[in-house]
Amino acid sequence: MQSIYETELQEKDELENDCIAFTGGGTGGHIYPGLAVIEELRRLGFKGRIAWIGSEKELDRSIVTGQGIEYHAIPSGKFRRELSLRNISDLGRVASAYFRARALLKDIGPSILFSKGGYVSVPPCWAASSLGIPVITHESDASPGLATRLNSKKASLILTSWEVTAQYFPESLRTKIIRAGNPVRPDILNGDRQRGLSMLEFVAEKPVLFVLGGSQGAQEVNDIVLSSLNLLVPLVQIVHQTGRANFDEVKARVPDDPAVRRAYRPFPYIGSEIADIYAASSMIAGRAGAGTIWEAASLGKPMILIPLSGSGTRGDQVENAALAEHSGIATVLLKPNISSDLFVDAVKKYLNIKNYAMAEEACRNLVHIVKTPHIPEITDGPSQNPILSAEYIAQLLLTKMAEWAKESA
Repeated sequence: MQSIYETELQEKDELENDCIAFTGGGTGGHIYPGLAVIEELRRLGFKGRIAWIGSEKELDRSIVTGQGIEYHAIPSGKFRRELSLRNISDLGRVASAYFRARALLKDIGPSILFSKGGYVSVPPCWAASSLGIPVITHESDASPGLATRLNSKKASLILTSWEVTAQYFPESLRTKIIRAGNPVRPDILNGDRQRGLSMLEFVAEKPVLFVLGGSQGAQEVNDIVLSSLNLLVPLVQIVHQTGRANFDEVKARVPDDPAVRRAYRPFPYIGSEIADIYAASSMIAGRAGAGTIWEAASLGKPMILIPLSGSGTRGDQVENAALAEHSGIATVLLKPNISSDLFVDAVKKYLNIKNYAMAEEACRNLVHIVKTPHIPEITDGPSQNPILSAEYIAQLLLTKMAEWAKESA
């Protein structure tokens, strides 16, 4: 398969001289989707340079360089809406980051900058704009965070996961918005069910509930699972990521019951084996971060979502969960209506073959993006053949690079 980008630029012998820069960081949700797009770029034939501008966090650096991608760290300051003395010191860091990013971009010379968000992405986006480098920014959540709002002012294109996200932007920017879904790492999609069952020592005949509390764990999610165990184990087998800090407490609270021991597997953290566990699972329960929702949906797994809510959040998980439920891919449990009985009822809902099939179909409808005039006939085959988000965005980047290169020639 050969893209328009390859065909046109190979003739000019420019393919290996092109560069695409990425920016984003602070959490995995601002990194992993970008890495998914990079993997698709390589698969589609892009042989040029790829550079990542990210935060000074060692974890961010290790995630990106672990995929063989060059990494450039800049200072990052948080953009706070509330009054805080830290705003003063962070303002200096933001200014320093802007000039550092500008120098990096001048040196790297990318044809395009793709932003996956997070506070660290704002200085590179503004610096790229000042240098005439086109910016494409992506928002995973239902409503844009402050970083995306700032980046959108300098962006040539604004990509969103959800159609309704466009309404949160000013009318003047809406012609730049494309609904592109949320990229998912290809390795997540290639798990082996039998390997997952064997690792968990689960039987193939009984459904598996995969509970995700995030890498740091989620006390609220852990509590509802533990309080429901006696009701769940006759119905499903349960694999539970508790979070490292909560693991010992969870283990101590597990009932000393042979039936529970056979059907329940707690882990402090699940790493590379997550693809096999996903493949072995029938349904997913946990928080409503964009990554969890789009990973589960890309695998056709119905969800039971318990979104993080309250005064300490901006409400993005509640919004994500509401859209997931409206799309037919999830059942949502919100405070104060969270109980063992309601959680078990949600599990039972997806044990019904008809309900499961409807949710599975809704997942497919959500994650498959139909090609649009933005990427006309970019690959061989029907232009209306739906594709997943990472491939769609990679194709879009390559097409826009070719278009903008012609315009600037």
